[in-house]
Amino acid sequence: MLAALGAACVAVIAVVVVLLVSGGGSSPKVASLPPVKRPVGPESIFNPSFVLNEDPGGTLDQLKRLGATRVHIYLFWNQIAPDPTSTTRPAFDASNPADYPAANWAAVDTALRDASARGIGVDLAFNPPPPRWASGPGAPSPSTQPFWRPSAPEFGQFVRAVAIRYSGHYTPPGASRPLPRVDFWSIWNEPNIGVFLAPQTKDHSKVEVSGALYRGLLDAAWSGLQATGHGHDTILIGETAPAGATFGNAPGLFAAMAPLRFLRALYCVDSSYKPLRGQAAAARDCPTTAASSARFASQHPGMFQATGWAHHPYPQGLAPNKVTPNEPDFAELAEMPKFEHVLDTLQRVYGSHKRYPIYSTEYGYQTTPPDPEAGTVSPALAAYYINWSEYLTWRDPRIKSYDQYLLRDPPRGNFASGLETYAGAPKPGFYAFRMPIFLPATETASGHPLEVWGCVRPVFYARRQTRKPQMAQIQFRSGTSGPFRTVATAPLTDRYGYFDVLQKFPGSGAVRTAWSYPHGPEIFSRTVTITVG
Repeated sequence: MLAALGAACVAVIAVVVVLLVSGGGSSPKVASLPPVKRPVGPESIFNPSFVLNEDPGGTLDQLKRLGATRVHIYLFWNQIAPDPTSTTRPAFDASNPADYPAANWAAVDTALRDASARGIGVDLAFNPPPPRWASGPGAPSPSTQPFWRPSAPEFGQFVRAVAIRYSGHYTPPGASRPLPRVDFWSIWNEPNIGVFLAPQTKDHSKVEVSGALYRGLLDAAWSGLQATGHGHDTILIGETAPAGATFGNAPGLFAAMAPLRFLRALYCVDSSYKPLRGQAAAARDCPTTAASSARFASQHPGMFQATGWAHHPYPQGLAPNKVTPNEPDFAELAEMPKFEHVLDTLQRVYGSHKRYPIYSTEYGYQTTPPDPEAGTVSPALAAYYINWSEYLTWRDPRIKSYDQYLLRDPPRGNFASGLETYAGAPKPGFYAFRMPIFLPATETASGHPLEVWGCVRPVFYARRQTRKPQMAQIQFRSGTSGPFRTVATAPLTDRYGYFDVLQKFPGSGAVRTAWSYPHGPEIFSRTVTITVG
């Protein structure tokens, strides 16, 4: 689930209502949900990770063929900063992009230019770790733990340099034209996990520390973006992981903190969502009095004025209607209504009526083979689960994006959530992502319709090539073999290619959807088995 391909967490439960599943096979029997009228979306954000640096043009061409509308690009602070392994700060102006080594910008510059040339949007994510000279003192092992107490002032200067470079007006030395403008940003990565921000807690895990650390980083980044002409951009905060360690002396310094506990510490409230006071507040760098709480929102504007909250609602191998039991502070995909309620409550504590949209900016299923970690599923089951998960995402109009992490499995097989194997062969999830299909119920009486939900993701770009109306073909095959035939067409009027229709079928058999690229091949969704009678 992590930018550094670290260990992940957790499960998923149902959105809005609990889905009633019998068994764990590929054809669910679920309760019908009330109709949803969603104006548009969600947008597709894709995390290709390491392959983007290896082959930026080819990777982006592949993402465009898949229909991904925005690419999540990691901007690692220590990869841009000079002398990142030194404990002594180099003499340079950290707010001036020209004072950084030119070669350190090359990979990001190339990815941004290539994305712009293809009409693909960008989510540029400010990512840890900091250079060692911007890490705080006291790390148990400073040489291997650079995430320890990163300097907020130094981070703010780094953000300013990045924001100036990608303002749309900055021409690097030796270049003939300005770099593309970035107007969509994410701040940090999973600050509730100690391998990205440490320490998480102190006093034997009784006092949260990471909330205050992230608050400082967020304040600095917000100021840097506002001061450089990016005040009206899309700015996402949070990038939170969905689960944490809640057993024994955890999370300690470096384990994961459950996201709702992290949110309470960030916004300085107790377990009842009342403002902290006195010693409990002071220990978390929070306002200690009612008077100081009244100034909290104005002192930390990014926490109240950002565009949206970015979250990583990983299921970690469980079906999208399952929940990790007895973990009220977790926030997986299916618990988004609860997560949204908590975010709203935190705003109201300080007199704000902000209702943060949720942006899913990391999501996927790890598969075995080849992944050796716990919480993996077969490639075929992963394909089914990602379609189901996207359907649940689509049903919640407050969730503005659906994410896929990664494009290709990592070389050692750890966190193998890619749509392709490391060798580049498509997994079943490749086709499921490109053209999702989900039937909430797969059994019905004769003469009664079934809901067919789906998406033709490449339609987003196909519309730029042709002015013809785009349609998805709903195809049916009787029994278990034989040809498919088209029984209906679904107009693809949604910007991102989604459709949701009720369709009657002549009997039991299999259902899929089909669509053809303009001047290109016909493609198909997964096949779903249905029972009618």
